[in-house]
Amino acid sequence: MTKFALLLTLITSICSWAQDAPVPEIPLAPVAPPVEDPAIPDDGVRVSILGYHDLAENLPETAMRIHTSKFRKQMETIRQLGLKVITLDEFTAWKKGEKEIPKQAILITFDDGWKSVYTDAYPILKEFGFPFTIFLYKNYVDGGGKALTTPMIQEMITGGATVGSHSVSHPYPLTVKNFRKKGEHEFDAYLRKEIGESKRFIESKFLVKVTTYAYPGGFHTEEMPKLGEEFGYTHMFTVLPGKIKRALPDSLLPRYIILGNYDKIFETATTFREGGSAAEPGSAIAGIAQTTPLPVTPEAGAIVNSRLPEISADLSTVENLDPATLTMKISGFGEVPASFSAETKKFSWQVNRRLRQTSCQVAITWKDTAGKPVEAPLRWSFQIDREAAYLPDGE
Repeated sequence: MTKFALLLTLITSICSWAQDAPVPEIPLAPVAPPVEDPAIPDDGVRVSILGYHDLAENLPETAMRIHTSKFRKQMETIRQLGLKVITLDEFTAWKKGEKEIPKQAILITFDDGWKSVYTDAYPILKEFGFPFTIFLYKNYVDGGGKALTTPMIQEMITGGATVGSHSVSHPYPLTVKNFRKKGEHEFDAYLRKEIGESKRFIESKFLVKVTTYAYPGGFHTEEMPKLGEEFGYTHMFTVLPGKIKRALPDSLLPRYIILGNYDKIFETATTFREGGSAAEPGSAIAGIAQTTPLPVTPEAGAIVNSRLPEISADLSTVENLDPATLTMKISGFGEVPASFSAETKKFSWQVNRRLRQTSCQVAITWKDTAGKPVEAPLRWSFQIDREAAYLPDGE
């Protein structure tokens, strides 16, 4: 199994169960990429849909839980890259061929209905002016504990959020398979309840029209898209990662499920390689919301407007550091003559030759007083604003 297939199976499985519950091993059928409609011309637009679940700052990050500070940094990265965040209505209108949108666009979604969408994500999204969509499943609305309440959901809708359906009970794949074994009649009735009742519930409770559905865990059978069309869903979403083209089928649309403990997915989701990119094509850091265990400047993943920045790391919390063993390597320069301040514990170097590339990678290593090398070298990268990178030398 390739790394991609293994990651996809992991996402599909984890999305199907509660945050902290153990995940049984249920083999899923291989997921084939959706087939494009050759009759629909490619307008060059690519839409990347981000899928989030729970947020918290003071709990460990997991696949389904992301630190609030990292979420903020990801939103800042989207803004700095100049990527347009569109509404669900704009997306569906574009997909139908009724509206034009930017060539590279982002759609932000949340699954299930975690209370942290209101307490943690909503204030940040309001600050950035980013629209978003919540895919709710009926049994979790007003479910107590960590679930969103009706007033919270209504407030977010009033504030511009849209809602879609995520089934009635968010069933395990095994549950769906067991109902199939009961016979065609019972299986059809079960799917109709999960797919249809959830839509009726949301529409009647919040007085909105629901035309989108996110498969729980991305798991779907051949009957589900047909029933979705019958119930009036115009667009249905999986967890198969990929950029969306207008020619992709409306019932099997890809999404990038953003994992709290694996930043590479966000980087991939915000990197647009076809037809140009908001970041340099092939850049190692395009769109990544990085984190470092120690404070550094420029910050990891930042976009700076100086070609002569000071590059530094605060090593004041490193125990048993041997300053004589410190090394700093920078892409395009190799090892540089950085200096260590015994007073502030800052290891820094002032760039003395203007950075010409759009990205810069930094690595700092050291040994402790016993001569043991640091287990994980300090590595990060940042970007140089394209326009600033070509200002005259005097500016």
